Amino acid sequence: MRYIRYAFLGALAVILIAVALANRGLVTLRLLPAELAEFLGLTQTIDLPLFLVIFGGIAAGLLIGFVWEWLREHKVRAEASRKQSEVKKLERELRRVKGQRDEGKDEVLAILDEAS
Repeated sequence: MRYIRYAFLGALAVILIAVALANRGLVTLRLLPAELAEFLGLTQTIDLPLFLVIFGGIAAGLLIGFVWEWLREHKVRAEASRKQSEVKKLERELRRVKGQRDEGKDEVLAILDEAS
């Protein structure tokens, strides 16, 4: 299974390198459309190779997706944490009750009662 993973990562690396080499041309990035940028006085642009724009877009999309899912699953994590603390509380209470029940018994009988 490890070799399949390495083969997949190698193929992915070759594909990404091929995309980068094929898209080395410079593109101009603007924060706002030209008319709006002139109106606001923000006419800054940056020239980058196209492959950086593509890979940056992919990375930004992944990051936004991960953060979105993390925020969306907050309720599920909170509920799981609540249930886990409730289970721990009930286990402590069960140990305490069993200890009180087995207080006057012989140790062997208490172990047998606990096993059944």
